Amino acid sequence: MSAMNIYSQFKLKIIKIIEAIDFDVENEIDCSRISVEPPRDSSHGDMATNAAMVLAKQVGKPPRDVAAMLVDAINSEADVDSAEIAGPGFINLRLSPTFWADQLDQILAANGDYGRLAIGAGKKVNVEYVSANPTGPMHVGHCRGAVFGDALANLLTFAGYDVIKEYYINDAGSQIDVLANSVFLRYREALGEDIGKIPAGLYPGDYLVPLGKSLAQTHGDALLSMDEDKRMALLRDASIDAMMALIREDLAALNVHQDVFFSERTLHAQQDNTSKIAQMLDVMREKGFVYEGSLPPPKGELPEDWEDREQTLFRSTDVGDDIDRPLVKSDGTYTYFAADVAYFKDKFDRGFDRTVFVLGADHGGYVKRLKAVAKAVSGGKTELDVLLCQLVKLLRDGKPVTMSKRSGEFITLREVVEEVGRDAVRFMMLYRKPEAPLDFDFAKVTEQSRDNPVFYVQYAYARTCSVFRQVASELPDLDVSDAALKTADLSLLTDESEIGLIKKMTEFPRMIEQAARSDEPHRVAFYLYELASELHAHWNKGKETPELRFINNKNVDITLARLAMLRAVASILLSGLSIVGADAPQEMR
Repeated sequence: MSAMNIYSQFKLKIIKIIEAIDFDVENEIDCSRISVEPPRDSSHGDMATNAAMVLAKQVGKPPRDVAAMLVDAINSEADVDSAEIAGPGFINLRLSPTFWADQLDQILAANGDYGRLAIGAGKKVNVEYVSANPTGPMHVGHCRGAVFGDALANLLTFAGYDVIKEYYINDAGSQIDVLANSVFLRYREALGEDIGKIPAGLYPGDYLVPLGKSLAQTHGDALLSMDEDKRMALLRDASIDAMMALIREDLAALNVHQDVFFSERTLHAQQDNTSKIAQMLDVMREKGFVYEGSLPPPKGELPEDWEDREQTLFRSTDVGDDIDRPLVKSDGTYTYFAADVAYFKDKFDRGFDRTVFVLGADHGGYVKRLKAVAKAVSGGKTELDVLLCQLVKLLRDGKPVTMSKRSGEFITLREVVEEVGRDAVRFMMLYRKPEAPLDFDFAKVTEQSRDNPVFYVQYAYARTCSVFRQVASELPDLDVSDAALKTADLSLLTDESEIGLIKKMTEFPRMIEQAARSDEPHRVAFYLYELASELHAHWNKGKETPELRFINNKNVDITLARLAMLRAVASILLSGLSIVGADAPQEMR
């Protein structure tokens, strides 16, 4: 681990202090609820702890009296300038300038890995996201889940988990037959037939035209006279391959690259007279989760797949679901749910300690059943979490945008990326909590101002690069290599805005830890904006107060110290942007 969360360090120090005090009580002191965190108002100090409030009841004394017992010992800590009692018994700490210089030294020593943690301890995590039906190009509705899932996987990797990014290809359902028939129509069109208006129920998008032409070039008119089963098998394969190639290109345009593309068809495929679904049914029957029975009619409107008959059911009510679920349809084919169970079993067999599904908010009904499946299949050994992303509303100057130039029905993901750029899309998709609806305004995400977070953060990084270019021209003989900057006298950084910038940097490991533990990559985007804000504020202060500028031609020592601080800021911006999945441009015009 390159750098521990400084707030965790101080919590351990305070617990040691508590353990050394004789409170004259019978029971062991419970310190589990003690917290050390940045105070809400920075004028109150650098850190605040609730230790006295937590201990008060346990030791039978008022919180302020307990605080008084702690403050003397805290004040004697080498890194503490002062500890003061505030309000009902909080303790505010102010830390010494040498402490902040030491922290900056640690950031530089980490060589770009500052904030990288080991809390994941190599636990294997599978993050599955996007998983759109392979029936056409990705639309903007897929965009938020794609970015959120990808950034979450990056974040968990940064925090020490062993992460696999996965895409589940829904290539076994009836929608694939609809796709194959739609492609056959475009194939006939490519052979010169007038196909007229695309019939209702088929996919009308022009994106199928190239595939129709390609099939006509490869096969001539042979498909017209081919046996239907053989033709449909060929069309299904060609269609899925073409659509997945399209989807991979769309994802790549968004800088999303998954490790595994898992085909649903492999669960149904027969090998040695059995399939993965059939094997799953045998295993789960042995465990008592698969049985023959009938379901009571559901309340309200009957769903399409409800059948009043004895059937093969999954006993999911035993593991927290609302109802038992059918596994085999009356025609002998498997239900979607059967494939879901077999798919989860496959993940469990691959050895994942945790599986994460990133789904759209309209899939909220899946949460209970998926958690039930995980409990039944793994016997509670694997964690399963379903994270839901709310819808994105596209706006142009505040007015809704719904129609696409290309598909005629929906805005494609590619159109959005081509118009505003990949980085803007990724950053803005993370600039709201996933459970909150998101308004994405084309005009706002392209303006160059502090109201546009991605511009503001990337501009901060570009500014750090511009200073180093300036040094090269103004002080060409000055060594500003990483090795040289690590020898800088950091105690020279005493201005409050310099200390403020260092303090903000030291919050990075704590933010990473909290974001990783709570599956909240949006915290990274928020933090980057705050760090950029501190840098821009310090930059502006240097304009008004020339002696605070990064380059001081008359004082090489202060210049090196400030460049070391700037290099540290740049390294954290770089790490944060890589988690977000956005670039860090060295120049912005």
